[in-house]
Amino acid sequence: MAQETRTAIVTGSARGIGAAVAKRLASDGYKVAVLDLDEAACADTVEAIKAAGGEALAVGANVADEDSVAAAVERIAAELGAPTVLVNNAGIIRDNMLFKMSVDDWDSVMAVHLRGAFLMSRACQKHMVDAKFGRIVNLSSTSALGNRGQANYSAAKAGMQGFTKTLAIELGKFGVTANAIAPGFIETDMTAGTAARVGVPYEDFKKAAASQIPVNRIGQPEDIAHTASFFASEGAGFVSGQVVYVAGGPKD
Repeated sequence: MAQETRTAIVTGSARGIGAAVAKRLASDGYKVAVLDLDEAACADTVEAIKAAGGEALAVGANVADEDSVAAAVERIAAELGAPTVLVNNAGIIRDNMLFKMSVDDWDSVMAVHLRGAFLMSRACQKHMVDAKFGRIVNLSSTSALGNRGQANYSAAKAGMQGFTKTLAIELGKFGVTANAIAPGFIETDMTAGTAARVGVPYEDFKKAAASQIPVNRIGQPEDIAHTASFFASEGAGFVSGQVVYVAGGPKD
């Protein structure tokens, strides 16, 4: 159980994986800042946490904007308490083959994933260092190993792994760990959107994916939330700089 005073921030937590992680951390005893681009979109996650007896705050912020991040973290520290757990989950996809990919497709994905994780981590680390306790959990992806039509997303998710390992080296002496989760196929609005983009019915898309996964099923957001819960825990203090593929089987 987390100490009563601990506050967690989960970015991109209005829905999908982020929402599942926010709910799980709340059930673990953390106060949770549910952060997303649109504050109103966070209402369902916040209400679910409060209905289960937890404490949560909806926060609207653009993780790729320095001033927006600074204001959000300041507000969270004032209203919930100094954040010592950060889950960098916010992400977007702008899939296309390289020859069709625009500069904006590239820059937008890099901004949300990498710049966002950098700005959020930098803003939160001082609270973690002061507390002599911190947990940073970054969302990577199996796409980090390469995925057709995702040069931007794959590069960003590979970058998250290098970023994670460097944070682990720099912040370890302050009691702060940094780890990454690399999900495989998870049932979310994002994967439903991918199916629609390639013109395949979502049920067929899911069945095809499950047939290639050793555990013979696709992942659920809660599968990622379980792993995030472990990384955020007191007991994970000797685990840092690691990338765990939560993908139903081995990945390189």
